[in-house]
Amino acid sequence: MFPIADSYSDAQAAPLLCAGLIGYRSLVKAGNAKRLGIYGFGAAAHIVAQVAKYQQREIYAFTRPSDEAAKKFAMNLGAVWAGGSNELPPVKLDAAIIFAPAGELVPQALKAVSKGGTVVCGGIHMSDIPSFPYSILWEERSLCSVANLTRRDGEEFMALAPKIPVRTEVQTFSLEEANEALIRLRSGKIRGAAVLIMKT
Repeated sequence: MFPIADSYSDAQAAPLLCAGLIGYRSLVKAGNAKRLGIYGFGAAAHIVAQVAKYQQREIYAFTRPSDEAAKKFAMNLGAVWAGGSNELPPVKLDAAIIFAPAGELVPQALKAVSKGGTVVCGGIHMSDIPSFPYSILWEERSLCSVANLTRRDGEEFMALAPKIPVRTEVQTFSLEEANEALIRLRSGKIRGAAVLIMKT
């Protein structure tokens, strides 16, 4: 159990407890990267971007190639650059976090990071990772995944979130609208996080 600041409503706090915690763990695994790439700008990314900006990192956001709204959302949250996930950033990155469940982004992210850079897979599920040339992993680049968080991660993040303060953007749905929420999530039509609300 982690304390939640009173400044968050139930709906605003919900993304902190899932996307926020896994996102923060992914950020920890990325180390002290100054130039940070974030692939997939949804629930976790919109929280992590605020933490990264607070930590004075440069954020490079990668969205679906045609998703101009997501690019604008990322820039509004402090990204210094936003482009399609099929693009390379204007500079080499120190680390990248992949939240999108698309395995083909792994080699793309490896190409984007510099020597010694880290690519963190922060999603629960991901499609198969295609084969890629060893040259994009060579020079001590690292590839890892995140499955769970530590208690320390949770305590740090839940203390840090209201201090920044992290503002979660949520779209609420009733339990009866869960399928609609999933459809909109899969099609990239959710800005921030989707939250299911149970009527009492």
